[in-house]
Amino acid sequence: MADDMLLHAANFSTLFVCMVLKFPQIFVLMRAKSTSGVSLNSLLLELIGYIVFVTYQMYYDYPPPTYLEYPILIAQDAFLLLLIFHYNGCLRQSLIYTVLFVGGWRLLTVEKWIIDLAMSLCTFISAASKFAQLQCLWRSKDADQVSGLSWAMATYTCIARIYTTAVTTGDMQVLVRFIVMTSLNMWVLLTVLYYQRRSSSAKKQE
Repeated sequence: MADDMLLHAANFSTLFVCMVLKFPQIFVLMRAKSTSGVSLNSLLLELIGYIVFVTYQMYYDYPPPTYLEYPILIAQDAFLLLLIFHYNGCLRQSLIYTVLFVGGWRLLTVEKWIIDLAMSLCTFISAASKFAQLQCLWRSKDADQVSGLSWAMATYTCIARIYTTAVTTGDMQVLVRFIVMTSLNMWVLLTVLYYQRRSSSAKKQE
């Protein structure tokens, strides 16, 4: 009984957090009208990882509560991409990426081996998205337009999903993915906080 309640709490809290996970980042970009410190490549790779992951879960008929947040995250990432293209002055490129993402999503379920291969690469794709964001931060040394709250919530959702996956499907590919994502999300979060604190200290000294 207690285990069921904990599982429901983990599923519900993850879904709730993911419903607003990207909102802090969206608001920061809209307020700053600048994408400095935010990696376009990271967002694109993250979106690919989300699409592969949710398609894999649906293909194998996994319980919907274990992946219900991903369509919401995909929608939020798509809006973030539009904002980045808009502020970078290249909004027309969004049409090209839309065609590529829709075509790639359709391709995933053509054959079983394609979705299995894509899922085996999903962890590397998602990890690459985090490293792309880290590289962007290291290069710009500017985290003022990056939301630490969004990365903190992303870290929590991955921790919750480690638990829900372990007690429901036990899928090792999925478990490994969430463990790796938890570590990398925490790394990005700490990097964001470091640069934001350094920027705040520099402003106080001026």
